[in-house]
Amino acid sequence: MIPSSFDYHRPGSISEALDLLQKHGEDASLLAGGHSLLPAMKLRLSTPAHLVDIGRIDELRQIRQDGGDVIIGAGATHHDIESSDLVASGAPLLAQSAAVIGDVQVRNAGTIGGSIAHADPAADYPAAVLVSDATVEVLGQGGARSIAAADFFRDLFDTALEAGEIITGLRVPGAASGTGTAYLKFPHPASRFAVCGCAAAVTVSAGACTSARVAFNGIASAAFRDAGVENALAGASLDEDSVRTAVAGAADGKQLLEDTFAGQDFRRQLARVYARRAVMAAAANA
Repeated sequence: MIPSSFDYHRPGSISEALDLLQKHGEDASLLAGGHSLLPAMKLRLSTPAHLVDIGRIDELRQIRQDGGDVIIGAGATHHDIESSDLVASGAPLLAQSAAVIGDVQVRNAGTIGGSIAHADPAADYPAAVLVSDATVEVLGQGGARSIAAADFFRDLFDTALEAGEIITGLRVPGAASGTGTAYLKFPHPASRFAVCGCAAAVTVSAGACTSARVAFNGIASAAFRDAGVENALAGASLDEDSVRTAVAGAADGKQLLEDTFAGQDFRRQLARVYARRAVMAAAANA
């Protein structure tokens, strides 16, 4: 299908983009990579009268270090993140997630800011953002805000981002010594979206887990950390049988998605399998 008519704007700065959002209000949508918005526009599920293209704002594409933290600009593409030495060393879970998004064309166009703002439950970044304890940095006419990842993802395509705000980047704190990370998923064979994805960060000492963070995407209406699995892993040995026992309750008590791709029971089983695999891989990377 053909999108409905719209006016196209290409601001040269974040402040100019904010002014356009304020001027046009609910009639405006932000365009970054376009891999979420443009298909919706073609189906007329989204019909903005004004399209504000922030994909060429250089300050949004920067990846830099700030003390012990890594700052990833919202306009950084998946390829930028996948291929960044700084992200690989300072925020490896984001690099691991970026590397398995879609295909080469998608990774060269899609952006991390657009992905997390869209908040598709099957997207690859949200679980990694949660496990990384990242902070989402946003800017609006009222000033700058920092939103903890745990507070950012609310529900299906719903975030804490307010009208007129732009995500400027993510702040990812450095990992503790002895910590390894991994992101693994069971992908849909066509779209490569996650039917179940699991991100894990495991801190290892003397062959045992001293702390763990585990999050899922693709199985519920929003990505979530699994406190039950994390608590079961704390102090556990990291041999396969011990990890399998620790993750046996993965996603217990959680309302899971059921669709043409997978039912709830299958997704719950996938959660257990991929939690075990991700934890074992993270421990091996520690």
